[in-house]
Amino acid sequence: MNKKLHFFQSIHFKIALVFALLLLITFQIVGAYFLQQLKREDIKTFKQQTELSSYVDNSLIHNLTKSNIQEADDNIRDLLEDTNNSNITEIQVVDTKGTVRGDSDVNNQDLVGQKATDSDIKQVLYNAKTYTKLTYDRSDNKRYYVSITPLFSAGGNTNTLVGAVYLRASLEPVYSALNKVTTIFVTASLIATGLGMILAILISSAITKPIDEMKKQTSRIARGDYSGQVQIYGQDELGQLAQAVNNLSIRVEEAQEASEAERRCLDSVLSHMSDGVIATDRRGNVIIMNETASEDLDIDANIAEGQSILDILNIRGRYTLRDLLENQDEIVIDLSDENHEQILNAYFSLIQRESGFISGLVCVLHDVTEQQRIDRDRREFVSNVSHELRTPLTSVRSYIEALNDGAWKDSQVAPKFLKVTQDETDRMIRMINDLLSLSRMDSGTAKLELELVNLNELYNYILDRFDMMLKNQQHNKKIKKYSIKRDFTRRELWVEIDTDKFMQVIDNIMNNAIKYSPDGGVITCRLLETHSQVILSISDQGLGIPKKDIAHIFDRFFRVDKARSRAQGGTGLGLAISKEVIEMLGGKIWVESIESKGSTFYISLPYEEYEEDLWDEG
Repeated sequence: MNKKLHFFQSIHFKIALVFALLLLITFQIVGAYFLQQLKREDIKTFKQQTELSSYVDNSLIHNLTKSNIQEADDNIRDLLEDTNNSNITEIQVVDTKGTVRGDSDVNNQDLVGQKATDSDIKQVLYNAKTYTKLTYDRSDNKRYYVSITPLFSAGGNTNTLVGAVYLRASLEPVYSALNKVTTIFVTASLIATGLGMILAILISSAITKPIDEMKKQTSRIARGDYSGQVQIYGQDELGQLAQAVNNLSIRVEEAQEASEAERRCLDSVLSHMSDGVIATDRRGNVIIMNETASEDLDIDANIAEGQSILDILNIRGRYTLRDLLENQDEIVIDLSDENHEQILNAYFSLIQRESGFISGLVCVLHDVTEQQRIDRDRREFVSNVSHELRTPLTSVRSYIEALNDGAWKDSQVAPKFLKVTQDETDRMIRMINDLLSLSRMDSGTAKLELELVNLNELYNYILDRFDMMLKNQQHNKKIKKYSIKRDFTRRELWVEIDTDKFMQVIDNIMNNAIKYSPDGGVITCRLLETHSQVILSISDQGLGIPKKDIAHIFDRFFRVDKARSRAQGGTGLGLAISKEVIEMLGGKIWVESIESKGSTFYISLPYEEYEEDLWDEG
């Protein structure tokens, strides 16, 4: 924000003041020299005017040489009285003995005949040289010119000193004239200085107007407004400076637009990058952090700004800033805790100028959590598949080797061995088919054959099959007995699903319920609706699932009781396939279980009410 300048603070006034002071100093110097010269000339002229004529000097010399002193003194008095010079205040004539022989002042006539007391007169009589001085009389507050001139009489080849003339003249007229001239000069100087200052203000305004416009333009540039232009008044230095300011405005605007475009581009790139980016200054303090990095590190960018990158990445104990500057190897940062898993790869690079000066550091954070999970799942999957296939293959190989060693000749043992071999082979075929199904669903190549189905009838049809299987094997004491309880809504629910895949899901859950239910247990199957969902549930009275295993129940090859599952011929993929199918249908599957009290599997499917839906009144 520009502070408003007062006139006395502006360059207009300063230029005018400097000009006026220069003018005033010039007048003072010229005036001092002029007045000094004028004073010298006036005093010189005054001295010439106060000099006694040669006639008076000769008359005084003649009278001083007379033997008749009284007559001589009378003549001297008359001569002094006849001297008419308004500037001379006193003339005193002294002989060589220092005796006053005459005085022009009527008030000092009693001095005639007495010795002169003035030391200057005595000195002139002694040296025989003219003496002059300017003196100030404090009694009457006036300045005087004093001249003491020796008088010589001509006789032969030598001049004989006969006395001296003391002359005192008032300098007040001279100084009065000088004062008047000084007053006139000072007045003229002040008037000229004032006029010069006014003229200087006008001239400085013309000079500073372009400067003022350039100041305003630079202020607009500082505010980000590049629209104005400085008016060019001429081709002098100021005109060239104004043109330079206009060019600067254009260049700054272009540079600002380019910088702004680059900044927007950089912000857009940083905002839409899937990787986190952190930039620091040369001290390692964070200056830029994009949104991805903020989310990965769970810290607000404003809070992170100014903090050390070692603290932000929580690696201060393992690394120093020098380590990051000297070695830009990849760093693995594990931020996993009990609630979530997160692993980041940090890549560092230097922000370095052409001169080699390191001005900062850039860190790119790549979230490899999913990749690590996929790699871990892949390793577990390969290990599980290898383990699951190895068991039946080992069994098949053992029985085949036994048959090959001669067991095929035994009519009682051979059929049993062949039956076990066939069962294990069927189990491997089922496992491979399940794996192929999962592979198709993972790759997105599995297709759904959707059709509008009355879910009540389809669910009943599936459960009827299990009831029929139970009836057909009711005389077999080795077969586990169970009963199915149905709790359905009476309203017909029409849902768009893939019938075959849905039946496969219900078969998987029902088979698990039968396997893990006690003999004579009840399996409860429910069907109900909510505002926008159809909910199916299958509850058993089996062993239940430990709380720690519920989150993994739908993982591939996961078994709660591995030994029992394998003994019953399970592949460990049924629930994983069920989850994939239900999610493909837009639904959700989950389980609730209490250990030793049984489990309940829930399936929810999206449902839209059709006008032809009717309540079952039967």
